Parts: sequence; structure tokens; C-alpha cells
Amino acid sequence: MLKKTSAALLGMLLFAGTAAAQETTIKFTLGWKTQGSDAAFFYAKDNGFFKEEGLNVVIDQGEGSGATVTRVMSGAYDAGFGDINAIIQNASTRPADAPVMVYMIWNQPPFAIVSKKTSGIKTIKDFETHTLGGAQGTPTTRLLPVFARKNGLEGDKIKISNMAPNLQEPMLIKGDIDGALVFNITSYFNLVLNRQDPDKDYNWFMFGDYGLDLYSNGMMVSKKLLASNPKAVAGLVRAVNKAVIAVAKDQKAGMKATVNYDNLINEEVEKRRLQFSYDKLIVSPEMKEIGVGDVKDDRMARAIGIVVEGYQLARSPTPAEVFSREFLPPRKERELVYTAN
Repeated sequence: MLKKTSAALLGMLLFAGTAAAQETTIKFTLGWKTQGSDAAFFYAKDNGFFKEEGLNVVIDQGEGSGATVTRVMSGAYDAGFGDINAIIQNASTRPADAPVMVYMIWNQPPFAIVSKKTSGIKTIKDFETHTLGGAQGTPTTRLLPVFARKNGLEGDKIKISNMAPNLQEPMLIKGDIDGALVFNITSYFNLVLNRQDPDKDYNWFMFGDYGLDLYSNGMMVSKKLLASNPKAVAGLVRAVNKAVIAVAKDQKAGMKATVNYDNLINEEVEKRRLQFSYDKLIVSPEMKEIGVGDVKDDRMARAIGIVVEGYQLARSPTPAEVFSREFLPPRKERELVYTAN
């Protein structure tokens, strides 16, 4: 009897070891520090969606949505959540190394100019006589000349004050600048955390409403992972897709997973950020038409043209170089219904 039990136990251990050995580890970088808008990744991990696909996804905090691209290109990470416009920039100069977006999440761009309602800025034409604070290298700052040209503004009349990103909201609140070149999902909650009312006391001028119809953040993977393990990429996309749809229906569950990952976050603020991401960046008429995760090639081509112009790139990548829908689940499995709760 003892021999039979030992043999059975040995068999179970061998099976468990084989199953563990078959799991593919994917190093995944977020776009920034832990935020509620990242809830889908934590939800997928906590609810076993990655494990069901034979994946061990190790999630690390990020250093900026543009930095996600360089982290993946360096080989330190296999995949991550970041900005497709940074992919476009690198695909132009280093096409062999640039990662590829495989699941678009933020269908609408977060790039915005925010001003106090007391600043005197009521229309975009008023930018010409005011000072805007911008962080060098960010898409909002770099694309301002394109914004000005497309909207008939005299760019040389817009004064830009260069500053670190963490100084933009404090200087805006104090009145040291008249407006700030920001990511709305970041700046909105920086204002909240500074006891401001970003809806009542501030005006928001969204680039997407003024001719810069760009895509933004989504899930990207390295060229190496694409070539060596397309099955893992497909599994990663399926798992994240299930989680994005699940969190759209139940933000409380999304926040539970987020707190499990990082219990030091401000849960109340991050839940609002999670809902903001769906309200302002994910849900759109286009997303409802083509499903979450996908893009329209003609819009992507126009977006690439805007980035090439704004970043003064020598080569314009094709849409296929920066985005692949090869791994997307069928359209019926990407139907997203969002209900704030």
C-alpha cells in the first residue's frame, strides 16, 4: 500500500513539474506606477486567465508609456502597456527592433491642453497670447506645432515654458502658467489630488477634437516574442481581452485585483481613474463598431502621418509595422459593454 501511495505521489509531483515547466514566462511592464486604469492586467492574473493560457506573466511597474517601448526593445521585457505613437517613432528609425501593438486599449488619445477657467483661455485661439507649460519629449508637447498648423494658429505666438511633468499642475494651480500640455488621465487626477475640481474650474482642449485623431496606449510585444512564440502572444491577447471586458462590467472586482497588486494606492482615486479610462479613452463609436482591441487601418495611416510630421521622422512606417490584428479573438468575443459601478 505504501509503495502504491509513494508511486502515486511521485507521479503527481512529476506531472506538476512538467506542467510548471511548460508555462511560458512573460515579463510585462506597465506604463507607469500602479494605477486603476491598469486593472485588467491584474484582474487577468488574479483570476487565472494567464494561467489558463499556459502563461506566467510577471508584472512590473513602468516609467512612462513611451518608456515601455524602450524597455521592450532592450530585451528587459517581453511585452507591456504603452503608447503606439512611441512605436511609430521607433519603427521609423529602428524597424527591426521596434515592438508591435497587438491589442489597442485606449482608442481615444489622452493628449490635451488644460487651463484654469480664470486664465482667459476660452478657445484654442487664445493659446496665442498665453503661456503653456510642457514637459519636453512628451507627445502633447512635441505635437503642439502640428496642432497649431492644423487649426490655423500662429505657433510663434504661443509661449512654451519647459518644465518637469510633476511641476505642471502645481504651476497651473498657482497661475505661473496659463495652460499645461498633458495626458488627461494623468493631469485630471493630479488636480484631484491637489484638492482641485478639474470639471468645474478647468477647461480641457482634447487633441482628438481638433484634428489630431491619434491612437494611444495598448498592449505591445517584442519582435522576438512574436517570432519565437506566437502561441504565447495569442494567449496573452485572449487573457487581456477577457479581463478588459470583465472589468468594464465590474470595476469593484478590477479594483480588488489592483489593490491585491499594490495595497498602497489611493483606492478611491484609482477607481475614478479606472472609470475615467473607460469613459474617455476606451469606449468610443469606433470601438463599438469594430470591437475593443482593433484599429481602423485608414485612421492608423493618418495617425502615423501626424506623428511623422510632429516628430520630423525621415521614414513613414506602414500600419502593419506598428499594429497586428493577427492575434485578436473573433469580433463577437471583443464586444465591450461598460457600466459604471
